[in-house]
Amino acid sequence: MAPIKTNNPYASYFDFFSRTGKDAVSAAPPGVAPAGLTATGGLINDYEVSGTYYRAHIFTSSGAFAVTDVGTGALPANIEYLVMAGGGGAGIDSYPPSPRGSGGGGAGGIHSNHPDMPSPRRGAAFPVSVAPYPVVVGGGGAGKSGSSGGKGNNGVDSNFSTITSTGGGAGGGHTSGMVNGNPGGSGGGATNDQSGLSVVSPSNQGFAGGNGATGGPYGGGGGGGAGGVGTNAPNSVGGNGGPGIQIKIAGPPTHTGTGALNPGPGEYQWFGGGGAGYGPAGTAGVGGGGIAGPSPPNTQNSLSGQSGTGGGGGGTRNSGAGSGGSGIVVVRYQISSSQPGTAKATGGTISFYNNKTIHAFTGSGTFATTSDWSAADVEYVVIGGGGGGGGNGGVNGAGGGGAGTYRTGSTPIGAHPVSTSIQVGAGGVGGQWPATKKGATGTSSYFGTPITSPGGGGGGSYTGYHPGDPGGSSGGSGVRGDGSSSPTTPVASATGTSFPGTIGATPSVGWGHQGGAGSGDTGLRQGGGGGGAGGAGAAGTNSSPYYGEGGIGIQMPATFRNPSAPLGTTGPSSPSVTGADTSGKYYVAGGGAGSNQSNAAVSGGAGGGGPFDASSLAQSGTDNTGSGGSGSGSPSRIGGTGGSGIVLIAYPT
Repeated sequence: MAPIKTNNPYASYFDFFSRTGKDAVSAAPPGVAPAGLTATGGLINDYEVSGTYYRAHIFTSSGAFAVTDVGTGALPANIEYLVMAGGGGAGIDSYPPSPRGSGGGGAGGIHSNHPDMPSPRRGAAFPVSVAPYPVVVGGGGAGKSGSSGGKGNNGVDSNFSTITSTGGGAGGGHTSGMVNGNPGGSGGGATNDQSGLSVVSPSNQGFAGGNGATGGPYGGGGGGGAGGVGTNAPNSVGGNGGPGIQIKIAGPPTHTGTGALNPGPGEYQWFGGGGAGYGPAGTAGVGGGGIAGPSPPNTQNSLSGQSGTGGGGGGTRNSGAGSGGSGIVVVRYQISSSQPGTAKATGGTISFYNNKTIHAFTGSGTFATTSDWSAADVEYVVIGGGGGGGGNGGVNGAGGGGAGTYRTGSTPIGAHPVSTSIQVGAGGVGGQWPATKKGATGTSSYFGTPITSPGGGGGGSYTGYHPGDPGGSSGGSGVRGDGSSSPTTPVASATGTSFPGTIGATPSVGWGHQGGAGSGDTGLRQGGGGGGAGGAGAAGTNSSPYYGEGGIGIQMPATFRNPSAPLGTTGPSSPSVTGADTSGKYYVAGGGAGSNQSNAAVSGGAGGGGPFDASSLAQSGTDNTGSGGSGSGSPSRIGGTGGSGIVLIAYPT
């Protein structure tokens, strides 16, 4: 039969069940439409549960769930959903001279009508029609920065259509006095002698935070979780973060990589763990909650809630409290009741496009062949986590984070059976003035250790910390900070090589570019943009226009440009690149924007680089693109977190 034409409305609905690689129309008699919904948006995963077959659309960044056909009526035109808001940031205890405790951030609020959501919290049936349904994925609230102490920031709301989940409440902290946290979808943990924070209306989104201790040595309460309260702090330690909840909406819980892993049962899809209170450390809530830090923290990544879980951040003392984890939205619906064929491999989320089976890993896991494996080679894309943007003193420019290394090609998979470890690198946290100043370098991603993509370099800062750091693409540099009008030198080098202008296999070091120089310490003061996989970050200038944009990312190879499950973000629709298309989609690994003294807007690199925005200031890189976060501005002083990486694997269906 001739290939289906691209203007056919069912051309992107692939025959998951027979694994023939044909779309549903080619596999069925002419003119027969699929029995169930046809929709686009997010990362798509098809799977079976006890003889019923589902398609899940997983959104780790904002977009739209677009229903293009409701089918024949043989299957219900209803969807199930999970809407998880961003987690709250934790507080800092800086009371001199003895510890007084800080509260963990509350988990983001959650709404779901999936059967795993307990009644009476479970939502009602949700019928859909042919229409786009907007999706907003809320970011995590920033943890408190600096040595002055105090409470963190609330997480950001997530939305699906008419359903809104409220961001998690901030954890409390301590300066010379008590600064309690905030209510939220789940409440923040309290500082000493204070009550834990409650949940907002509607109250079925989560649970309250724990109380602070009333006697010395003091401890802060644990942040509330989506599945239970944060515990009150004993006098000797901080309270535990409240537990999250497991909702198995995205696929098999043992290998999808969606949500947090509960190592006890070894299953993913746990969401909404509360952050641990400090005084010293309580225990983080299962479901992505951040641990509480030592004094000072020896690693910031461990304090923050996990991306894509809405977990709350962990409290600490003196500097660098954990930020909340970003939220997530998942939509699923029934697609068939037929007997499927046998998959050729497991791991990640699985979709089918243009006669290829694609496994997308947005979290670490294992790619394992099954009994009918037949492919000799596989294609891959591996992108490291993006670098965090630099912090600054509130009135001076900081550098944007560099993108993680972009690596692609094909490789023999080896003799069956094959089981290959996958790591998806986390984005580096943003610098925090006056604590860490530089943004952190992103974590490496790998498809088996021979195919490794290092993370992007962190952005530089002001006053003695101005150079960005090396990485797959290096971070932009901050303003000099020494009174000179000359730009910052030197600029950190990239470990990746320059993009040659043609999309195709990369060298073993991948593609990456240098971050831009920061301006001199006069005039308007602009940090340099972080490097991107497709181009260098722009240098900052001392006068308007500011420049300092993040370096451009790159469009993924044609194999991974599935219009039904578009990965990446927007980019040029008229690119001067061989092998690119004009869709303006599928871009990844953009550099973060540099910041400036006047809080004027600066663009991040196409491909998900965090912009610097006059109203909301530093922005994080888009998750699962490996993009850099932007430099910080006044008054937050906290750089944007780099976007997490991604690993994609494809083989003939």
